[in-house]
Amino acid sequence: MGSGNVVEYIDQQKILCAVVLEVKNQRLRLLTENNREVNLSANRLSHKCKTQIDLSAGRNRMVQSLKEIADLRKELINHVDIQGLWEVLNTEQEWIDLATMTEFCFPDNPSCDHESAVIRAFFKNRLYFKFNPDSFFPNSEEQVIRIAAREKEEARRKQIITEGASWIKNIVNDNFFLSNPFSDKEMEFIEILRSTYLFEKEDKHYELGKAMLTKAGIKDLSMIFQILKKIDVFDEDENIDLFKYNISTTFSDNAIQESSALAERMSTFPENTFSDAKRIDLTQLSLMTIDGKATVDFDDALSIEEVENYYRLGIHIVDVGHFVEKGSVIDSEAFERGSSIYMPDRKISMLPPHLAENLCSLKAGELRPAISTMIKLTPSCDIIDYEIIPSLVKVKHQLSYYDVNLLAKEDKAIMILRNTAAKYREKRLSSGAVHISLPDINVWIDEDDVITVNKINRESPGRMLVSELMIMGNWLSAKFLAHHKIPAVYRAQPDPRERLYKGEEGTLFENYMQRRYLSRFVLNTEPKRHSGLGLDCYLTATSPIRKYFDLVTQRQLRSAFGMEKAYTHEEIDEIILSLSQLMSNVSRIQQRRNRYWILKYLEKKIGEKEEAIVLYKRRDKYQILLPEYMLECDLYLPESFDLKPKDLIQVILQHVNARKNSFSVFMG
Repeated sequence: MGSGNVVEYIDQQKILCAVVLEVKNQRLRLLTENNREVNLSANRLSHKCKTQIDLSAGRNRMVQSLKEIADLRKELINHVDIQGLWEVLNTEQEWIDLATMTEFCFPDNPSCDHESAVIRAFFKNRLYFKFNPDSFFPNSEEQVIRIAAREKEEARRKQIITEGASWIKNIVNDNFFLSNPFSDKEMEFIEILRSTYLFEKEDKHYELGKAMLTKAGIKDLSMIFQILKKIDVFDEDENIDLFKYNISTTFSDNAIQESSALAERMSTFPENTFSDAKRIDLTQLSLMTIDGKATVDFDDALSIEEVENYYRLGIHIVDVGHFVEKGSVIDSEAFERGSSIYMPDRKISMLPPHLAENLCSLKAGELRPAISTMIKLTPSCDIIDYEIIPSLVKVKHQLSYYDVNLLAKEDKAIMILRNTAAKYREKRLSSGAVHISLPDINVWIDEDDVITVNKINRESPGRMLVSELMIMGNWLSAKFLAHHKIPAVYRAQPDPRERLYKGEEGTLFENYMQRRYLSRFVLNTEPKRHSGLGLDCYLTATSPIRKYFDLVTQRQLRSAFGMEKAYTHEEIDEIILSLSQLMSNVSRIQQRRNRYWILKYLEKKIGEKEEAIVLYKRRDKYQILLPEYMLECDLYLPESFDLKPKDLIQVILQHVNARKNSFSVFMG
């Protein structure tokens, strides 16, 4: 091969015809049919032959000759029947050289042009043969089927990218009309974009969705939200975490029918709905529920009475196990949910509304089955003894935390409950409990979508007494099951890595930082010490409407009374394994949604000053806390600033974007 030879090479998936202008150390200088000069290695050639072009003919004439040669070879491709060749040759399973293959295709005096046509044909159709520049090998029938499927899928993929990009452009440019309902093709585009946005690189559609966006001229994946909002797939405040974590927001028809049937049975036979010789009638007691004003699913109630020279405290938990049988449709769906989810704009119940807000709710004046923990107290509110019994109860007072706060210093029953709660906390603290008291941030969205944000004092009389007495009820349930050697979802917690304060003395800064030193709690079928609460054993039992772990505890308590069969150690282990990640997801969803609405509220306060507490310094920035909203934030400052932990400073809200979960501040 030398100057003047016609050769071919592959460039961007196309075979180009060229003439050799110069050869130097296996490097070739070529003039192509596109009138371009290129330099490349001789190894890059896909075909070479003896055909020559006169280099003295002039550049334009050489290019014209190359185009004529290329056109001839392209026309000859039509005479190459690759499928027919494969049908004859595929049983041989041997390599076939270029000369032989060319003779199969062009038996009458084949030339270089015919060889090129063969190579071009096989390059264009790679279904039936694998090949290199001078030989061919027939694929097996299985390989042909597999390659054909892959090529079909690739063609479909390219079509989706092209059509999807055009569809996206039209939406962005407000040049679209959507069918109602969406067409199958639109639904496919929507699902690709939706899953790409939700799961990003973890999603099987990610590369396809990204390619659609790129072809449409969009680089930022967050634009997907705006696109889908424009066509009403997402709304302005869409909770995408519900999709990310596959949270079911509705109940199956079977679960609804089952809960409706339960409600019907109760209304038809109210007098014997709860008849059970094992149940103790406690309807003479004056029960009260204490909850937030918006609560409709009342799990727990309290009672207090004077008996001779002692008090009797009652912690009454509605007996959800009476209504929800293990293994029923409702139970299965409750297990899949793991917990109710409470968010400022929405509540997703673990149980269907017929149960959560009616049959299983301790509504005032309604007869309900319960599991009651009756605690004997000294006049100074020390625990003497306790018993746990199945019961029948009827709530008399439906109180809010606000109501209890108003009655805290004048209602005798409330005062005794407060004293009992305070005494119990004192006992826990003396046993090494780590008391962390941080305000809750309550977000309220009214009917006009106006957002209100306020801090809730968790140490108010109502909240403190409910919190402590529920901890007491959980602790006694754990002691009861441990005493009867019944497995349960026990909670344990090792000692904190460090203690920053004693008792209830900690400042807001110390309480906030103390959380970082707590050890992770552990779930187990055997009781162990819970250091954070200062208790020898612990579990949760007081929210069976809202938490599946609590329903499991309640069933174990019922088994002690012979009311149903207990879960085994192995079954409890399986429940813990199945629900632990789910419960973590629920917690994350609630926290992120609360944060979303706080940031949404702050979007309208950009430019305003806020108080902040310096937490610590990290390299080139400080970590600060906005106590009014309990939000952490980075604060970048020049090295000339020297702030210390606990310092109170003023910052100005600089940027807030609830959808992107981001906000920034600068020194005020």
